[in-house]
Amino acid sequence: MSNSVGTKSSGTLSGKVVLITGAASGIGRATAQLFAREGAAVVVADINETEGQAVAQTIRNEGGKAVFLRVDVSKAAECQSAIEQTIQQLGRLDILFNNAGIIRRASVVETKEEEWDRIMAINVKSIFLLSKYAIPVMAKAGGGIIINTASGWGIVGGRDAAAYCASKGAVVLLTKAMAIDHGGQNIRVNCICPGDIDTAMLHSEARQLGKPWEQFLSEAAQRPLGRIGRPEEIAQAALYLASDASSYVTGSALVVDGGGLAGS
Repeated sequence: MSNSVGTKSSGTLSGKVVLITGAASGIGRATAQLFAREGAAVVVADINETEGQAVAQTIRNEGGKAVFLRVDVSKAAECQSAIEQTIQQLGRLDILFNNAGIIRRASVVETKEEEWDRIMAINVKSIFLLSKYAIPVMAKAGGGIIINTASGWGIVGGRDAAAYCASKGAVVLLTKAMAIDHGGQNIRVNCICPGDIDTAMLHSEARQLGKPWEQFLSEAAQRPLGRIGRPEEIAQAALYLASDASSYVTGSALVVDGGGLAGS
């Protein structure tokens, strides 16, 4: 059985404008490329200018529309500017994918205060800030869609990841609260809870834990489907939540983890 994810476009997002944070790599990059293939104009937002510009250029080379914005998502002024620049350059904002995130593998005893603050700023505060400035724009236009990247560890706890688990648990409930508050404005808000996905962040976890990659990979694959996931598989889940196929879905935490939480 092939592990490939289909790339044939159906124009699902034709005419839409989407802003994706953490779009220079991993899940963000895969989603930016998929959304562009599906007809969306994509704002590639990331603090990594070199890689972010490369993603935007790749999309343009493939015939899509993309612009890069350098954004530190922990800073209110830069988040506000990102929304304003999106409107200025592309005319509207239909979909916001709050995907930027970082991890520190440590217990509360081992976690430094500045590490805790940084994780909360990138993983949670960024969603608050970008949504704060995006929602009025969406509401004025008649509606919109917000997707947040949470984690399976936002639903159940994990070992040696206290700050990360706390941040992703916050994302799940922030998602639900926003869905309640803004459903009347025709704004749907959902989050995705991935399991272990083959990204640079997962490789960073192995290094932080001092484990050889093959050992870490073997442990991470201990789930019903017997493997870790691919960024493209999370991008497909984001596409579902961004499309009319999920028109009656809001306030949900969509678990995409190869069955990792099935027995929890």
